[in-house]
Amino acid sequence: MLLQRLSEYAERATDELPAEYHRAKVIDRVLLLAEDGRSAELEDRRKPAKLRDQALIEHVPHVQRSGTKVPPYLLVDTAEFVLGVPKVNGRNAPTDKDRAEAQRRHAAYRELALRWADTAPHDPAAAAVRTFLTAPDATWPATEDVGHKEMIALRVGTRWLHTLPSVQRLWAEIVRERKGGGEDRSGLCLVCGTHGALLTTIPEPVKKGSVPTAGGSNEGQLVSINSTAQGRNGIQQLTNTPICHRCGSRAMASLNHLLSSRTQCRRFKDHGAFVWWTRRPGEDPDLVTTLNDQPDEATIARLIGSIQDQPTHRAVSGVDTDAFYGLTIGLNNARIVVRDWLDVPVADVKRTLGLWFSQHGIHEGWKGRIRHIPVWLMALCCGRWNGERYVRDSAPVGLETELLFAALHGSRLPARVLPMLMQRIHADRHIDAPRVALIRLALNRLDECRKAEMPDALDDADNHPVYLWGRMFAVLEEIQRSAIPDLNTSLRDKYFSVAATAPRATMVQLLRNANAHLKRLGRDNRGAMTALDSRLREFMGRVPRTGLPQHLSVLEQCDFVMGYYHQRQADFEAIQERKSADGSTDENAHGDNTPPHEAAE
Repeated sequence: MLLQRLSEYAERATDELPAEYHRAKVIDRVLLLAEDGRSAELEDRRKPAKLRDQALIEHVPHVQRSGTKVPPYLLVDTAEFVLGVPKVNGRNAPTDKDRAEAQRRHAAYRELALRWADTAPHDPAAAAVRTFLTAPDATWPATEDVGHKEMIALRVGTRWLHTLPSVQRLWAEIVRERKGGGEDRSGLCLVCGTHGALLTTIPEPVKKGSVPTAGGSNEGQLVSINSTAQGRNGIQQLTNTPICHRCGSRAMASLNHLLSSRTQCRRFKDHGAFVWWTRRPGEDPDLVTTLNDQPDEATIARLIGSIQDQPTHRAVSGVDTDAFYGLTIGLNNARIVVRDWLDVPVADVKRTLGLWFSQHGIHEGWKGRIRHIPVWLMALCCGRWNGERYVRDSAPVGLETELLFAALHGSRLPARVLPMLMQRIHADRHIDAPRVALIRLALNRLDECRKAEMPDALDDADNHPVYLWGRMFAVLEEIQRSAIPDLNTSLRDKYFSVAATAPRATMVQLLRNANAHLKRLGRDNRGAMTALDSRLREFMGRVPRTGLPQHLSVLEQCDFVMGYYHQRQADFEAIQERKSADGSTDENAHGDNTPPHEAAE
């Protein structure tokens, strides 16, 4: 199914894909042949690393090659093949073995180039190549400063030889000869269902560096059976996986094209990549922005609205038949690992993404809006907070991939998320919108959650004792801040962890401290003392007679955090409303009630 979808994509993206068995490569030098082929000169096109965006990149012949007798590419290859430049080990002179291998490679390159020249007898460019490679009096350029790995392309006048149709046709024929095996194999292709010549191995791997991995960058094969333990009945290669030449080449060309896309590929640093496309041509703007963590409010509103877009029986004829394909892959040594494959209607994936946004959006009181958090920040907020921002690369390995999987499938979050997140909150005492949004999302996808849905803002009718305790803790913190504005260590810094794990014992101590703070506040601001004391007594009256639990589970700790954050945001919103009513523009008029520093990468 995966290979079929990639092959279908190639059929409608022909103009975007390179020629068959071609790949984009950086050209280091250009071998400029004279029109008569009697001489040539080397043009240096190398660029330093800081100017890499100015490098010369061309789609040139390519196929995976290995073994002790590595075969050449057609016309465009390394200097070792094109000019016979031997391998150099450091500052040492080339060995006799290296010189002999360079001569062998150049001879193979020369033979392949002359084979092309013979297929185009009337092409002046082919005649120039033939003369240059065979004429004893042809003048070759100096190669003293040329490295053996430098990529060299050929040009006659203004014509790139690798772009000629005759070159592309011959190269496809050569690859079929190499990858068809020692004997001609034909049969029914598993991908397209037609009878034709079959591959022995997949000609083109996934390009090196396209799939991030912690184990070192490498090329990778999507289908590879090179040991008896892997094949059915101990049979190696593609004998039991019949794939024709066209489907094999087009599928891999499509995958490499998608992996190089800026809009249809998402990389997970050291943990794989995600590519997506749709059955219909073109890119859906809502999916492009959402899957790249750049949706605007209008896009999110459309996705959330699509949750209710369920077609009736009478509307079946008008149902959108477009399909969404999502592929998550990793790299294990030289093999591509398919971690997830998604093949669903576009409408379904939009509803799933809409549900994701509706279940994690969190209210920000000081801005009076619902904030939605990008997937990368949800993963990063499970890492360390250094007092100003989340530490780069501190996110748990693989978490971003797992969160994207949950977003696309509408499934639960990984079981490790809540314990890990609560551990980080206890460690650095930092609570912000990304962390609370992730908690809300996890709770809303749990069957054992005590509520049908955890709301995005304060639920004043919720009388669950742990949720009330979270709200009460926010009031106690506000009482302390109002009474002692210049305090260096806040209530949250000192008591948050113990309050979130053992509330019954903590409440007695905090209420005793609050009474002292209220007395002090009463001397300075009688109105604030009365309002805060009244709110605290209200919460205490709503706590059941059995009191608060002795110890809280991880889920109950999450309830505590939600109550605390909701109360804080409700207070911020009330402050903003008072500012608007009073016409105040002083951002620091309320001390620590100004919004906390937001997370940054």
